[in-house]
Amino acid sequence: MTFAGFGEHAIDFYDGLAADNSKPYWDDNVAVYKTDVRAPMQELIAELETEFGPGFGSGKVFRPYRDVRFAKDKTPYKTHCGAVIEPGRGAGAYYVEVGPAGLRTGGGCFRLATDQLARFRKAVDSEVHGTALEKIVARLRRSGWDLGGDTLRTRPRGVDPVHPRLELLRHRTLRAVRTWEPDDTLHERACIDRVRASWRELREFNEWALDHVGISELPAR
Repeated sequence: MTFAGFGEHAIDFYDGLAADNSKPYWDDNVAVYKTDVRAPMQELIAELETEFGPGFGSGKVFRPYRDVRFAKDKTPYKTHCGAVIEPGRGAGAYYVEVGPAGLRTGGGCFRLATDQLARFRKAVDSEVHGTALEKIVARLRRSGWDLGGDTLRTRPRGVDPVHPRLELLRHRTLRAVRTWEPDDTLHERACIDRVRASWRELREFNEWALDHVGISELPAR
């Protein structure tokens, strides 16, 4: 079906889940999750995959359950619904999320395995590829994107302390994120235009990640 917006109770559902992250709440409200959140998200990703998937990756909606095996926080459910089109974790991503904060889109390298991190740093160290990423990041910042990620406090071993791209080399992950607070657009067809336009701004960033970081070749853990 064609995406027509998230349901009117999508944000209320997650506000309630944030206040009562329990199985009884989930069981009592799971029908709202399915109709107002998950079904629209599946429609959104399916529609956008025709533009952003070919030559890049495939789309999926993330499960609502948290992996609590090694977490101190044992609450069972995620307080947002996320979806992504990606070739493999770390090699670029077109991400979208709906939750109490509203609508969030993002892209880049959200998680890097050790071989991906090595390739990322090698590319950033390169004058050609590193300068290209530097320009991409600067353009996104000027356009209002929040650029961030996990970083080292100092610098990678062996890197010149006056390296011209030291800030980028300190990153262990690098992502761009943009957020819209809850508004009427979230529940309208125009929401997909918002996501599409933001993902188009991320295309150059994600293509850089796919070309120079790529999919991890390490065995899955």
